[in-house]
Amino acid sequence: MYFLTPILVAILCILVVWIFKNADRSMEKKKGEPRTRAEARPWVDEDLKDSSDLHQAEEDADEWQESEENVEHIPFSHTHYPEKEMVKRSQEFYELLNKRRSVRFISNEQVPKEVIDNVIRTAGTAPSGAHTEPWTFVVVKDPDVKHKIRKIIEEEEEINYMKRMGHRWVTDLKKLRTNWIKEYLDTAPILILIFKQVHGFAANGKKKVHYYNEISVSIACGILLAALQVIGKIILKELALISFLNL
Repeated sequence: MYFLTPILVAILCILVVWIFKNADRSMEKKKGEPRTRAEARPWVDEDLKDSSDLHQAEEDADEWQESEENVEHIPFSHTHYPEKEMVKRSQEFYELLNKRRSVRFISNEQVPKEVIDNVIRTAGTAPSGAHTEPWTFVVVKDPDVKHKIRKIIEEEEEINYMKRMGHRWVTDLKKLRTNWIKEYLDTAPILILIFKQVHGFAANGKKKVHYYNEISVSIACGILLAALQVIGKIILKELALISFLNL
């Protein structure tokens, strides 16, 4: 009985060594494996997914452009204000934006082209993922095109009210007396359509990833609203997930 004890101890030692070796091999194998898409693409958050989450692993890698290493340096210019001036400027800006309202009685008064160009340029200063600036602003003045856009939006909005939004959402909107009829889209002298770019193209024709494109465009829209308020123009935003075909 006693002479078996050293043998059992030896067997146990061999088992322990074997277990540790296999564990090390397993860890080395995992380190050598390619990372999953979620691990390799940290800019795509589970709660903030947009079309940055492209299946590039399954696509032809030759179609995609690598990031440019040499980019033009833009000097940073900063104005430091005294505390009293900061308080004054922040209060004035708040009071100005606090007057913003979403209205549905729209004037047909024309707006100078230079003003529209400036507010769009202002919106284009928004931050964006990897500075890709994934937005396109389209200014529409033609009455026929505006009317076609109105029809497209009204069709989508009717579906929203009847199906997509649900009873609670529709009930919450009753106090605002809104519906899917958008006659002001014909009245407004200018419509500014904002599109997100899912990807861009480099000079050589290859695709460029636009990271967080939906979030970046949303920030640009917010700055556009602020710029329009600064010039004293009342606007109404229409949120519509639609495709404009053959306009």
